[in-house]
Amino acid sequence: MRQYLTLLMLAGLLPAAAHAAPTAAVAPGIDFGHEDWTVACDNTRTCRAAGYQRDDGDSEPVSILLTREGGPGQPVTATAMLGQYDETTLPQTLRLQINGTALGPLEYNAGDGTAELSAKQVAALLAALNRDSRIVLVGDDGRQWTVSDRGASAVLLKMDEFQGRLGTPGALVRKGTRAEASVLPALPVPVIVLGRTVPTRPADLALADAPALRAALVAATPADECEALRPDGTMFGDEGPQDITVQRLSTGKLLVSQSCWRAAYNTGDGYWVVNDRAPYAPTLVTASAVDDDLRTIQEAHKGRGLGDCWHTTSWGWTGTTFVKTAEAGSGLCRLVAAGGAWDMPTLVTNVQP
Repeated sequence: MRQYLTLLMLAGLLPAAAHAAPTAAVAPGIDFGHEDWTVACDNTRTCRAAGYQRDDGDSEPVSILLTREGGPGQPVTATAMLGQYDETTLPQTLRLQINGTALGPLEYNAGDGTAELSAKQVAALLAALNRDSRIVLVGDDGRQWTVSDRGASAVLLKMDEFQGRLGTPGALVRKGTRAEASVLPALPVPVIVLGRTVPTRPADLALADAPALRAALVAATPADECEALRPDGTMFGDEGPQDITVQRLSTGKLLVSQSCWRAAYNTGDGYWVVNDRAPYAPTLVTASAVDDDLRTIQEAHKGRGLGDCWHTTSWGWTGTTFVKTAEAGSGLCRLVAAGGAWDMPTLVTNVQP
């Protein structure tokens, strides 16, 4: 399980809400990476692709984020971020240079090291990413930040494919004559309405020590999902069985949780929805959570100990079940910023309390 999470992690502000079924499960988008580029497309068909400095090069950390909403005729926007994971002095101005050609100053914010590219600069950048190119951000202090083009074509092709743009004039890689109107439309942001909960009862808390409840959790949970749940588990050394926390969700349902695993720089807690009396019939929500406020459960894990890349997931209680409400990564682990450079979701929803 932990290996899966690590691989997944190495691979925001929500758009305006549109009405949708309030309790339906939502299918996420995709994430894909190749060499120095990665892309995440969410369930509204908005895609975000990020490129970085070469992993084996000597450029200072840098990233450019390309964003394109779903639907015909949508433009690509681009934002650059200079590396600032380590304490550094940022330049006061920044300009773009591609294959030795000066493309003018960027709309640059020296306070946070980010810059917006103009439409003309975006067009030049997209053309450069389809061939071998040298893409450089140049500061007024003479420093240079080089964005790799390795992997860009594969990532932009995946982006076109997901948005249904292949063979259209607006495709980024494989342009064609297919009508722009044939591009897949943008999808609305689903609305998830959280259900109300009821107060936990004293008798609920007593269930934390019930052998029958622990046995039910063990029987319903794959061994590799929650290693500490098993009596022969050694992950927690001599600490013995981990405490179970019980909270009431509704008239007949409880939320129970306990520590499941520890790794070098991440931990995971298991959360199950159970009946409030035997047979408990546990349903596992996740074995990798880090926190909850009863109606929502959160995961947040570092891609590596440096904390320059993260993966986050959230679930919400609808009154009958927990559904996934958000999932996102922060891009590649390239020391651009603490916590990661970008918010790159594959699932967005509008959660209504």
